Amino acid sequence: MLACKRALSGTATSALRLLGSSPRAVQRSLSTETQGEVRIAEILKEKFPLASSLKVVDISGGCGAMYEIHIESSEFTGKRVVQQHQLVNQALKEEIQGMHGLRIFTSTPRM
Repeated sequence: MLACKRALSGTATSALRLLGSSPRAVQRSLSTETQGEVRIAEILKEKFPLASSLKVVDISGGCGAMYEIHIESSEFTGKRVVQQHQLVNQALKEEIQGMHGLRIFTSTPRM
């Protein structure tokens, strides 16, 4: 996590604060998908082939310490939210070991 905070120099961070911008937001908006985001998305696409929507975002500033996942799949139909989250956690059990945190948002397609 410390490495993430050092991504922008103190001068750049100070300048962004003066402008009212978040250093993390600016840093993130300038980058593309991280390797971690791509890897997690691939795993979830394989595990949930019927997913109609999938978004994986590294919310740790690119370090890979914390991710936010939004997934919509008909495979969640009839399951409680906790069961849906358990399915996602099970699919990512190897990756989760190296994470600080994970936010999961699941849903079923609206008919």
